[in-house]
Amino acid sequence: MKGNLLELKEIRRIARERFNGACRVCPNCNGRACAGEMPGIGGVGTGSSFMANFESLARIKLNLRTIHDAVAPEIETTFFGRPLRMPILVAPLAGMALNMGNAMDEREYMTGMIEGAKAAGSITFTCDGPSPIFFELGLELLKKSQGWGVPTIKPRPEETFVEMARQMEQCGVPAVATDIDAAGIVHMKRAGQPAGPWPFAVWERTISRVKLPVILKGVMTAAEAKLAAEAGAAGIIVSNHGGRQLDGTLASADALPAVVDAVGGRVPVLVDGGIRSGTDVVKALSIGAAAVLVTRPVIWGLVVHGAPGVEAVLKELAAEMSHAMALCGARTVADVDRGLIWGMARR
Repeated sequence: MKGNLLELKEIRRIARERFNGACRVCPNCNGRACAGEMPGIGGVGTGSSFMANFESLARIKLNLRTIHDAVAPEIETTFFGRPLRMPILVAPLAGMALNMGNAMDEREYMTGMIEGAKAAGSITFTCDGPSPIFFELGLELLKKSQGWGVPTIKPRPEETFVEMARQMEQCGVPAVATDIDAAGIVHMKRAGQPAGPWPFAVWERTISRVKLPVILKGVMTAAEAKLAAEAGAAGIIVSNHGGRQLDGTLASADALPAVVDAVGGRVPVLVDGGIRSGTDVVKALSIGAAAVLVTRPVIWGLVVHGAPGVEAVLKELAAEMSHAMALCGARTVADVDRGLIWGMARR
């Protein structure tokens, strides 16, 4: 695969067919066509939270600068001790049958995500859900890949969460995540499995019992960012669960500045939601994110070409990011700050 723009357009066309209507692979993946399709690939309720993720990034404008020597920007980074070729990670999304029209089976899906991300110099977050297959597959495949991935555990009751995290410790993974933005999610409710929300004291105690660094995904306010850091979280992901939980909530990109400022560098802050291009990545990093998580573009590549499709899409996003950085005068990821955004002061 060359992974060029023309080929990626073809990936989108074929992916549309393979999703059997579950995902339309729209030219602008803004959540309008799939509004209310949850379970499914869309946003919950009116779809406004999904749409807000896309629209908030579109409103951000970058400052074009070309009098400089940032010809070939360096986009390498590290993630909990793992060297990566890009600050673009793959977000967790479970349920080929539940959400994605049985475009492929769960083993093919998770294998392709882990292997494709690794080949591209990225890393993927694996999944958890009402069926044990999600966690068990992640456990098996992360052992096989020598820990090249980040297991994501639903915000389950303390003893269950700790036991699952301890199983993942044997895989050599760099960290474990929990998507607290999935609290009370419909899939888990229907299966009779509690998934939060839990108070501060529970998270503080739970995190203290886990040897791995724990990343809390789903922090959307300055106040909760401070609580997460105080509870012992090793990282934070700003996320509204892709707009698939609370209708009418804030976009991740709009919540990001306050969270970054509240944490003040104590722990890394990542973000997901609505990121569709390398330019979107630069916008998120300019606000203060250490890295981003993407889902839909990589899934399109996966259902068409498997792991090589994931690799091709991630490399294309990285190339777009590097190009945007060059046109903003940023030599390295460390140079990407709020000064790159029109109307936003440097920190």
